[in-house]
Amino acid sequence: MDASTNMTSDSPIRRLGPFRPKRLFIALIVLALAIAPGTLGALTRSLMIDAYTQVSVFVAATFLLFYGAERVFKFDIGDALRNAKGWQVPLASLLGATPGCGGAVIVVAAYSSGNVGFGAVVAALTATMGDAAFLLIATRPDAALVVLPLSLAVGVLSGYIVDRFSKADFQSDAKGDCELAPLVGRTRKRDLLALAIAIPGLVIGITQLTGADVYEVWGQLPIYVGISGVAVSLTIWSVSTVQAMTNTKDSPVTRMAEETAFITIWVLGAYLGYDYIVEFGGFDLESLFKTYGPILPLMGVLIGLIPGCGPQVLVTTLYINGLVPFAALMGNAVSNDGDALFPAIALNPKAAVWATIYSTVPAIILAYGFYLFAPNFMN
Repeated sequence: MDASTNMTSDSPIRRLGPFRPKRLFIALIVLALAIAPGTLGALTRSLMIDAYTQVSVFVAATFLLFYGAERVFKFDIGDALRNAKGWQVPLASLLGATPGCGGAVIVVAAYSSGNVGFGAVVAALTATMGDAAFLLIATRPDAALVVLPLSLAVGVLSGYIVDRFSKADFQSDAKGDCELAPLVGRTRKRDLLALAIAIPGLVIGITQLTGADVYEVWGQLPIYVGISGVAVSLTIWSVSTVQAMTNTKDSPVTRMAEETAFITIWVLGAYLGYDYIVEFGGFDLESLFKTYGPILPLMGVLIGLIPGCGPQVLVTTLYINGLVPFAALMGNAVSNDGDALFPAIALNPKAAVWATIYSTVPAIILAYGFYLFAPNFMN
């Protein structure tokens, strides 16, 4: 067990850290790459700025809106789902299609508590694209307008089919409603700092979406904001006990800071991985992926079965850079469960496995449907 979990929220050490060794090691590697001389350092810093201003600031804004509305209107989604009856599956699918993993986690927890049926779990996990949705929305909004509604529709259809024909009942295997994340308990200075940096970052990100040159408009501000934003995210992530999702009792600002930091690390990792290979690896990725064209949709689906958002962010990055077709992206979007699979396994492993298997079927159908009948769509 992490020693930090035994500390009270009032402990000075708890307020300052402690750093988690593995995360701190990764953060120090990123720092070393950023200050490296020559092309390596310049490329790393440029990618840090892009990751923060192109993706992270939009993630932060979405979290603030979602969690802020939840706090202001004081609604309990679990109760709402239980009372929805025939609308459980569409509502669960809508929650799953919400960018990020929060909506899908809510549905999984509601199933463990007996508030929804198994079809709702399948609908949510099928519809979710996880944190990769943020990257797609920020960089290819035209593709996101296709992927997200289509994933939502497939989730609804899959959920209803499962409820109609599947006799499986995994409620008895549930481990009960459990705390999915430790409680921070208050809004900290680092949370407010993350918010203060995200506000100008969002302005820069919106400017970038208009097609304007942000350096002509804002001078050196994008550099300061981007580097500072990633640095704060690395710090928050390095001392955090949160795995991916935050406690619903924490403030919207704290939840935004924690979850944005988590996503920033994955997005930055995908950016660095891709551009390092292109710049220093000597690989012709375009030719490599074209050689394996017929199996790319299947690869997208299979990668979607891997728990977590990192692999899915990488698939989206490859699509954005034109290395995999829309068919592979679509298959990955439907098959992947993002970070929602971790609490799903913790709460009800058998249900998690079967829900993932059920979502794989429509993923393969969609992926090869686009590959065979609309090979150039959104490419």
